[in-house]
Amino acid sequence: MKFNLITLFPEIYDALDHGLIGKAIQNNVIELNKIQLRDFAINKHGQIDGKPFGGEKGMIMMVEPLENALKSISPKKKHIVINFSPQGKQLNQNLAKKMLDYDEITIVNGRYEGIDQRFIDKYVDLEVSLGDYVFSNGDLASIVLIDVLARMIPSVIGKEESVKEDSFFNGLLKGPSYTRPEVYDGMSVPDILLSGNHEEIKAWREYQSIKTTLEKRPEIFDKIKLTKKQKKLLEELDSKRIL
Repeated sequence: MKFNLITLFPEIYDALDHGLIGKAIQNNVIELNKIQLRDFAINKHGQIDGKPFGGEKGMIMMVEPLENALKSISPKKKHIVINFSPQGKQLNQNLAKKMLDYDEITIVNGRYEGIDQRFIDKYVDLEVSLGDYVFSNGDLASIVLIDVLARMIPSVIGKEESVKEDSFFNGLLKGPSYTRPEVYDGMSVPDILLSGNHEEIKAWREYQSIKTTLEKRPEIFDKIKLTKKQKKLLEELDSKRIL
């Protein structure tokens, strides 16, 4: 998958040169094409923004530099242009899965008080939000999105099952995990995880996933479709709740 990153700070993406994502970049599973927006400034002073009409405070990123930066990209495969915005669709696992349908994603990284709406109307296919808070620049959000998408690409993580067991991959939160030692400060690893019975362990994990979601994020159940078995488990757990 290729990411075209229109940005004022390409060096920010050096953070992705480490760990599994870094290996994926080295192995050409992921490509980061960083486009320095100032290379397309409207004058020799490197101007890419202007004062907003109507008396708003701050500065707005101008159409011309963004348009020229975008036109410098020649995507040859299935392609989408994304911008981060508080008014965008909130990023979740389902939206991320849909983005995997694209071979190439161009991310226009906003800064200051935002981007001239005319550029958004003409070129942006999808506006995305990470939540109800404001970043100082879109690059930080881009790093999050790249990591979210990359770990779902076959060969990046190594074991596909590890990804499928992540929280939200199937809509629910992941249950608790344990490693050595078997006993720590009087607290033991659940016996079922030491049993070697894979079917029972799988059933336990599903139960714990529903239990954790009910306790931590019950509103998630309003957004997902459960199997008959999961509905029964949820009803049993819900009947035992004190609060």
